[in-house]
Amino acid sequence: MNDTRSRSIGATIVAVLTLCAGLAAFLVPLQHAGPYGIPGRGLVGGLLCFVIAGVLFARGTPTMVRILAFVASPVVLFFALYGAFAEAEEVVVLYAQDAELRLWIVDHEGAEWVSMPRSKAERYAIDGARLELLRAGETRCVIPRIVDDPVANRRTFDLREEKYAVQRLGGVLGMFGDGPGPETITLRLDPCG
Repeated sequence: MNDTRSRSIGATIVAVLTLCAGLAAFLVPLQHAGPYGIPGRGLVGGLLCFVIAGVLFARGTPTMVRILAFVASPVVLFFALYGAFAEAEEVVVLYAQDAELRLWIVDHEGAEWVSMPRSKAERYAIDGARLELLRAGETRCVIPRIVDDPVANRRTFDLREEKYAVQRLGGVLGMFGDGPGPETITLRLDPCG
């Protein structure tokens, strides 16, 4: 009887944790001004957290299904929480052609800097375009310029690591490596003249 009760308490704890993580993945982006950012990496984790919570809360769930939910829960929790925490700190929106790009941003020597894969910058024709930037609740015109400079790439990476706890955590877990990837570019956001 005690073993069954312990398993029931354990299932309830995991169910509550996954439910909270799933909610966080969808609710944390609400804190930012501007358009709601559908959770990127956290979307799948958030949805699967709801599934795991439902499986563990449900009465009469087959034992193998409950075991599978327990085994999957750490990975699913990680992705949901990662998605929530990535939105917990400053996120800006760069309104590109046919896209609202949600980005981490850093400041250096009076300029604003963002990073992204080169393919994304090319897909949305960002380099040299006049775009709107939403930061701290205010929208203004910027002209992103690709800075083809490994030193700038490294500096932006390091400044993001200083500013964003999620990037530091991701670095510890090996998600970001020890520097910008080969496809990563840095963009300086110049004010429109």
